[in-house]
Amino acid sequence: MEPGRLEEQLLICAQEGNCSRVQRLLQSRVDQSISLNINCRSRSKASAGWTPLHLACYCDDVVEELLKAGADVNVQNNMGDTPLHKAAATGRKAVVLLLLRYDACANIINGTAQIPKDVTEDDEIITMLEAAERREERRQEEKLLEAAREGDVSTLSKLLGRRQAPDIHCKDLVGNTPLHCAAYRGQKQCVLKLLKSGANSSIRNKNDQTAYDLARDDELRQILADVSNGVQRFEGPLWKSSRFLGWRSHWIVIEDGTISWYPRRADAVAGVRKQGCKTLTQAYCMVKPWDNCFFTLRCFDDTVHCFKVSSKTDSVATRKKWLDALEEHSAYSTRHCTQEQIMVDEEGGDSMAMGTLAAPLLLKAKETSELSSEVCAALHLCLEMLSKQEEVWSLRLEQEVGKNKALTEALQTLASERDELKQSLFKGRRSPTLSTLTEDDFYDALSESESELSVSGFLSVASHSCEEDEGRDTPLSSSLRCPSTLRGPTGMSGEGSHGNQPAQCNGVKKRRNSLPAPMFSKNDVSIWSILKKCIGMELSKITMPVAFNEPLSFLQRLTEYMEHTYLIHQANTSSDSVERMKCVAAFAVSAVASQWERTGKPFNPLLGETYELIREDLGFRWISEQVSHHPPVSAFYAEGLEEDFVFHGSIYPKLKFWGKSVEAEPKGVMTLELPKYNEAYTWTNPTCCVHNIIVGQLWIEQYGNVEVINHKTGEKCCLTFKPCGIFGKELHKVEGYILDKSKKKLCAIYGKWTECLYTVDPNTFDVHKKAEKKNAEEKKGNKQSNVNEEPEEMPLPDAETVQVIPSSELIWRIAPRPENSAKFYAFTTFAMHLNELEKGMEGVLPPTDCRLRPDIRAMENGDIDLASAEKKRLEEKQRLARKNRAKSDDEWKIRNPALGPRWFHQGPNPHNKAQDWLYSKGYWDRNYTQLPDIY
Repeated sequence: MEPGRLEEQLLICAQEGNCSRVQRLLQSRVDQSISLNINCRSRSKASAGWTPLHLACYCDDVVEELLKAGADVNVQNNMGDTPLHKAAATGRKAVVLLLLRYDACANIINGTAQIPKDVTEDDEIITMLEAAERREERRQEEKLLEAAREGDVSTLSKLLGRRQAPDIHCKDLVGNTPLHCAAYRGQKQCVLKLLKSGANSSIRNKNDQTAYDLARDDELRQILADVSNGVQRFEGPLWKSSRFLGWRSHWIVIEDGTISWYPRRADAVAGVRKQGCKTLTQAYCMVKPWDNCFFTLRCFDDTVHCFKVSSKTDSVATRKKWLDALEEHSAYSTRHCTQEQIMVDEEGGDSMAMGTLAAPLLLKAKETSELSSEVCAALHLCLEMLSKQEEVWSLRLEQEVGKNKALTEALQTLASERDELKQSLFKGRRSPTLSTLTEDDFYDALSESESELSVSGFLSVASHSCEEDEGRDTPLSSSLRCPSTLRGPTGMSGEGSHGNQPAQCNGVKKRRNSLPAPMFSKNDVSIWSILKKCIGMELSKITMPVAFNEPLSFLQRLTEYMEHTYLIHQANTSSDSVERMKCVAAFAVSAVASQWERTGKPFNPLLGETYELIREDLGFRWISEQVSHHPPVSAFYAEGLEEDFVFHGSIYPKLKFWGKSVEAEPKGVMTLELPKYNEAYTWTNPTCCVHNIIVGQLWIEQYGNVEVINHKTGEKCCLTFKPCGIFGKELHKVEGYILDKSKKKLCAIYGKWTECLYTVDPNTFDVHKKAEKKNAEEKKGNKQSNVNEEPEEMPLPDAETVQVIPSSELIWRIAPRPENSAKFYAFTTFAMHLNELEKGMEGVLPPTDCRLRPDIRAMENGDIDLASAEKKRLEEKQRLARKNRAKSDDEWKIRNPALGPRWFHQGPNPHNKAQDWLYSKGYWDRNYTQLPDIY
């Protein structure tokens, strides 16, 4: 088999954790039957540059096999990450320990300038990595001590010149520093190098001996004695003369035989902005008897520097201190440089040339060499990072070229569609009468077809069986399950027809089946220009263009929970608690079904905004209110018209933008009460994620765990909304079990939240899952996989819908959406009714109702400019109202009609004792005085 194919298999097996297959490949390599590069790199888009050891960092046994076979433990991928980076980032303690056992370096910096310790939050892993760092530091210190003992000046210089140099004052078992070791062995060059690098000659070992005490050579003892009796640092302000600028104040520092001057004292402390420096070797001072402030300094190179002390102090005494310090440091520098030159001369060979150089040139060469070493090290690091970034950008360029090609083709298609729309619009303007006539004819025909449908059909719908087979799910039965009729004037709600639509002969009013205007095109708006600065922020705090909204408030979006209310009525008709749990679980899943393909963002409710809905055909009435703005909290309360159920809760939609996707976590507890059985059920909704925000087709998935609890019987329904996975095989799937209070499985539930739910015996379900897993593994083993294959940007659902297990029973199936749903924000029929406003409703609704909100109404009517202007006006009005209150948010929560939430108050949930927003009653009395003016 070709080596490239074997390397691909090794990469795949390492990623999947297939230890046995990895062992066979490595054994074949040892037997020399195949040629296999164990450090090969992946060419896959998602893992480009990763080696098998990188990919195996999730499985410790595979990692151990690769390390035993000689895999490079410190190999870096295209982003500079080592296997230790990956293991630390994913919290794999066993893998981290294994890598460290094979001498993985804990100090390697990746492309984002992070070491392995910086990429993890696990305290145990951080402790292990810090221990590894200390072990590495101690290893370098041992090398430094050994180089000092053996007189290895090259190794000594290399260690001290490193970016992370070992401690020059490290000690061995008896407390000897490198200077002790070099002095004891008589290594003169090492002693000089250590002293130049800042070694302290006064440190004592455990026997209370300094390096001077251990030195046997007289010359070395003299050098160490001079250093031990070194001169003190002297600094202060002086006036210094320059040729062009005249006299200027400087901060002068005299240290170790060198004079330096800075603009200010703070610069001297920080070691920055040094304006000049001279060695004091063979330097001397001169004064003028008639001037008590002035003195000059003549250096070894015959340069003369003029200084003056301040006349505001005792100038004679101050000048004498400076002259004494300069004389002392000059003598020290002259003696030290001469001694150093003699020491270098004794080495002979190549060092003779260095010994003949003048002391100032040696000092400058030393400074230049140290500076160049630092610059070279920094440039080398930059070069490595640039090369890694270049590889990353090259890969991204290839991806962008492909995306650009696809976008170009899409643009050509859109241009042709635009021309066709212009032509159709022109034709439509020429014949408005025909268009109006056609619409009227359509409504007349619809009235005739629906004249036989009456409200009495609701009773039969509410009690229909959930065990119908798929063959009975016809469009007619779907319309009967969720009829759209309204009875009498008391059924006033947003689901009523327009005022110009007459009532039918049986008293039932038609509801609209479309919106006044189709949705806007988002092609002309760049969402990336808005969101690129908001990664990691809460989406509710980002101002978005109105073009990315849908013409509904979030309060109206919440109302879509009630679209499948018949499931609650079905639960009320069942005498078995398990059957009731099935219906309640299906109701919890159906609450998110309307979100499929709904990529528009609902309008953020204003503080105090409300929404009411009465559906006599579905047997409930609903009231919701925006009770808090920071954080945004929406509370709702629904009850059966026959007082057969109560459904309430509060939602805090925590949204975050992560670069390519938007994640919505609906914090808050849903509570359903069935008074007939004195039962209460609670649950939380799953997390919703919208993918491909920047490029590609938008698609939605729900994932997370949902636990429906019956607080009376202790029964639970534990459902898992599965993420789509790499190849999208789990897209939209929901699976779980109903458990009794002893956690015994009573039945299994499975299906898709976008289609339907079934229930089956748990043993049958477990057997089916095992067989399904076995078949998948067999197919995977037979298929020759390619490591370069990538899933599509939008995972496609299976060609089949839900695979029905024999003896399963249908609990719930979603009603089909209208044919024009794609034109109208992917709304369901139920959603299209929510914002409908008929004549006479404005006099009954409170002034805070969503239907009266001008920006939503303008967007629904197709006037995006007016909608944008109104949205901005309402936001400014809300900010101004908040400032005018000049009181904390806590006062909004007080039951003051002028300040606090009108229809809800905070209190403990009676079933789980958690803080919740509870209905205060009184809304349906229609007393709307003292409501805030929010529109």
